[in-house]
Amino acid sequence: MKVAVLGAGAIGAYVGAALHRAGADVHLVARGPHLAAMRRDGVRVLSPRGDFTARAHATDDPGEIGPVDFVFLGLKANSYAACGPLIEPLLHDSTAVVAAQNGIPWWYFHRHGGPYDGLRIESVDPDGTVSAVLAPERAVGCVVYAATELEGPGVVRHLEGTRFSVGEPDRSVSTRCLALSEAMQAGGLKCPVEPALRNDIWLKLLGNISFNPISALARATMRQMCLHGGTRQVIETMMRETLAVAETLGCEVGVSIERRLAGAEKVGDHRTSTLQDLERGKPLELDVLLTAVVELAEITGVEVPTLRTVHAISDLLALRSAA
Repeated sequence: MKVAVLGAGAIGAYVGAALHRAGADVHLVARGPHLAAMRRDGVRVLSPRGDFTARAHATDDPGEIGPVDFVFLGLKANSYAACGPLIEPLLHDSTAVVAAQNGIPWWYFHRHGGPYDGLRIESVDPDGTVSAVLAPERAVGCVVYAATELEGPGVVRHLEGTRFSVGEPDRSVSTRCLALSEAMQAGGLKCPVEPALRNDIWLKLLGNISFNPISALARATMRQMCLHGGTRQVIETMMRETLAVAETLGCEVGVSIERRLAGAEKVGDHRTSTLQDLERGKPLELDVLLTAVVELAEITGVEVPTLRTVHAISDLLALRSAA
């Protein structure tokens, strides 16, 4: 199996290292000091499950790699529309694109069935610019339940979780999903093939849609948000509104809000990816987390006043931080 990791940051490099350890032909695409460190020393993974080093090929030029079987997309969703020149050299007729993104993916209604089949969500695929670069037919959905951070160039700190749930937009159990699952598991990761992957999307989103923007607005960790009474109430309300949208679209999360909050509190003083991006001066990935659900609420007629309020304030934060 030949795999390119496009955007080999904390999650991408961790997955690439695991696949390389299992014997896959892995190519990491990155840049700057992180790329230089991976070229020199490989990817160093520091994990409570055991440290290891993977010396996979690393480059800033996808043209060096050529077509692959799978592109694992570790880029932020807000950069998908501009990634055409990077991804095109990696594609052949049957290359699958595994998008390890949080939030609502651009392919969400591709082969969805029902009244919304084929609907384009403007906030995640504005004017079809993402679909033009990443054809929905190539998409393999992926929901990440692992927490990692770049501790330094070439060094990935694995904090917890090893599950990467994958699935097809049409809910089939495909040969390509089974092959990817087998390779990921051989590398020490959990990778179930989930026909109802959209349920997983909403389960993960239940936390991201609330904790991520609030963490950026309050500069707070997971534990701090859970322990502050007023903030906890706001988060609970955001979760209830999110569940209402999910249920209208036929999805069942299967986990109570209380259990979701307890799990978040247990994570401790972890900074969400949105807070980390804010601190590093990077664009905030809120369109797929929050804006998309507000858009879906408008389409389905679900009232989400708290989501709208937090969206308005966090959108201003995103605009000001980008200025």
